[in-house]
Amino acid sequence: MIKVEEFREFLEENNVDFYTGVPDSQLKAFCDYIEEEYSTKDKHIIAPNEGNAVALASGHHLSTGKLALVYMQNSGLGNAVNPITSLTHPDVYNIPVIYLIGWRGQPNTKDEPQHKKQGKITTQLLELLDIDYQLLDEDTTIDDVRKVFNERFAKKLGKGESIAYLVAKNAFNPHPRKHKNENTLTREESIQHVVDYLDDEDMIISTTGKTSRELYEYREKLGQGHSNDFLTVGSMGHASTIALAVAKENPDKRILCFDGDGAVLMHMASLAMIGSMKQENYYHIVFNNKAHESVGGLPTIIDDIKLDKIALNCGYKHAYTACNIQELDTTIPEFLSKTGPSLLIVKVNIESRPDLGRPTTTPTENKKAFMKKLGGK
Repeated sequence: MIKVEEFREFLEENNVDFYTGVPDSQLKAFCDYIEEEYSTKDKHIIAPNEGNAVALASGHHLSTGKLALVYMQNSGLGNAVNPITSLTHPDVYNIPVIYLIGWRGQPNTKDEPQHKKQGKITTQLLELLDIDYQLLDEDTTIDDVRKVFNERFAKKLGKGESIAYLVAKNAFNPHPRKHKNENTLTREESIQHVVDYLDDEDMIISTTGKTSRELYEYREKLGQGHSNDFLTVGSMGHASTIALAVAKENPDKRILCFDGDGAVLMHMASLAMIGSMKQENYYHIVFNNKAHESVGGLPTIIDDIKLDKIALNCGYKHAYTACNIQELDTTIPEFLSKTGPSLLIVKVNIESRPDLGRPTTTPTENKKAFMKKLGGK
């Protein structure tokens, strides 16, 4: 097991002076430590998506000649493949980057279904991308890291190649840090409150992470079944676009997207597409806790922008904000009565129940029930 302080010292001894990426639960200790050490944006930027992080690392190297570390969950490699192959690769601009990658879905370990395929192909993908890697697990020491770096990685980086540290569970010593914001409303009670205003024909596409888990548990509590909900357990940032296509094909139903601020930021161009389509039965609810709460709680940049005004400028017809139950009671009926596309931002805190469960149905079972309810095959 590696102390995050020692790993940071090792990196900076080897010309790394900038950190960027998208948080991952496997990397929580390291990400929390870096955010604590570098609260200003000159040394650390939490990027909207992993491709942005690779671009930031590239710009940093072009400006300073130094190295940047890009951290991500292995699922984020999908967002990063384009800049890795067409920007940083030695066949193009030859820009060295150090990657720190949380290995979810690692073979022979228990994990969620959305991580299984990515977990199986992670090492193959790194090899295809010509990125040499070292596995960090609970038995790895900082001396092991130094040895591999001196024997293999230093030379590769010097030639403009990139390298990666593939991080298994418990590779880093814990670095406890409690994240919070000023909001009092919980996401779970907000979700329950919205659901209580819906009818049996309303369909929900919910984003990845705890949002879908909380929606699932409330349906269980009510004994309603889950055929009205598509739980987007992976594909972070794409729930809103899935919902758009469902709305287009089902104009007689209200289609709601339950989204998160981190997910919206990851693929923000979807707002422009949604606005341009002018789908009248589309209702977009963003539960905004200003954090990547499902993977540790690091902040997003959502408060640096005006999401409601952006949505309106993209073509949404209405935009609302609610901060408490009273405002939800006032806003939800009006929001649902208006012609879409409409946006509702619900400001929530970073709290979730420690005993929050996970869906007991498989993704395929969820898909079939949802399609049947829509009238699909």
